[in-house]
Amino acid sequence: MQAVVLAAGKGTRLRPLTEDKPKVLVEVDGQPLIEDVMDNLIEVGATEFVLVVGYMKEKIIERYGDEYEGVPITYAHQREQLGLAHAILQAEPHIDDDFMLMLGDNVFRANLGDVINRQQEERADAAFLVEEVPHEEASRYGVLDTNEYGEIVEVTEKPDDPPSNLVMTGFYTFTPEIFHACHLVQPSARGEYELPDAIDLLIQSGRTIDAIRMDGWRIDVGYPDDKDRAEERLTDAEAAMPTE
Repeated sequence: MQAVVLAAGKGTRLRPLTEDKPKVLVEVDGQPLIEDVMDNLIEVGATEFVLVVGYMKEKIIERYGDEYEGVPITYAHQREQLGLAHAILQAEPHIDDDFMLMLGDNVFRANLGDVINRQQEERADAAFLVEEVPHEEASRYGVLDTNEYGEIVEVTEKPDDPPSNLVMTGFYTFTPEIFHACHLVQPSARGEYELPDAIDLLIQSGRTIDAIRMDGWRIDVGYPDDKDRAEERLTDAEAAMPTE
């Protein structure tokens, strides 16, 4: 399965770490974020990477060239950062079939393979890895409402009054139908083309989107403190691994 990685962001909240590099080249535990992402995707069967790049893109292209660990890389250029739905559309010319999508600034140690397996079932048009957060934190995320079958029936971006505490993480699988939905999205109040709006259009058109509960952990590295937390989690995980 092809894998799209969104790697165009400036990372302004990560400054000073991003003053001389794009966000995805910030190192966590000695490894750039984007390498951790690509390692995860290779582990679940990525056959090609489509990296959506923008800010300081030349540093990513110069570093990785046309492959990573033997997996070919195609670059798609997002010239303006206008939201996740806009970023996904930059990958459209390079996608042939169902694909994975991961945000390039997330550190995952979780059950990504379960999402892939669900996508490969004929009944699923998309599948998302989701997690429960404290209700008071849910308004920071895209919040999901599901039915009794675990299918997503509504997505709301950063609602003032969250309908649940179930939120999207940064890992998804889609059919190419998501591109049609992204083309229909209108700019939000903050002037961006929001992914939750595209997902809602898929739901309204009768597509089935399954929520896969996360088993493990992930950290969205948005601030320097998040980098420190991710390093602590990785160090703890390494310390807990059995020795031969």
